[in-house]
Amino acid sequence: MTIADIKKTMEGKMDQSIAAFKNNLTKIRTGRANPALLDAVQVDYYGSMMPISQVANVSLLDARTISVQPWEKGMGAKIEKAIRESDLGLNPASMGDLIRVPMPPMSEERRKEMTKLVRHEGEAAKIAVRNLRRDANEHVKKLVKDKQASEDDQKRSEADIQKVTDRHIAEIDRMVEGKEQEIMAV
Repeated sequence: MTIADIKKTMEGKMDQSIAAFKNNLTKIRTGRANPALLDAVQVDYYGSMMPISQVANVSLLDARTISVQPWEKGMGAKIEKAIRESDLGLNPASMGDLIRVPMPPMSEERRKEMTKLVRHEGEAAKIAVRNLRRDANEHVKKLVKDKQASEDDQKRSEADIQKVTDRHIAEIDRMVEGKEQEIMAV
């Protein structure tokens, strides 16, 4: 494995960490409705648990309401029950075939809780990125120890690895700040 391979692998893994963090952020509730909020909800579909998006059409009715349109007639009650029992604190209301999921306004205390959660998720993502940096630096040191790279190469690659790490951490900080503003704005 060359230094270029190590850097490429590390950057790919850091990008995956950011993608996972972005996915986690979509699940954190703000006052605004977001269909991705229901992605984690599982529905009993003929004995097997399936994500809600695989048994119904999930979309936005307006800024504060998610609509869920089951594909089969008998699924409405099961979907409604699954949403109600999820830990999202939502109270769906059935209107014929359509299930409306209004987003309750967030209290100041809940906003602070959500902000703390966002910061915690951001810190976990930063730790993952820093661990990848450490692993990449250790691989480079091993190459130098095995005489497959020079110490100058090591210094250069450590500086490059640090630049990539800084860029990813700045991206995480931007995402955390954006989500905090979203939580406080509503």
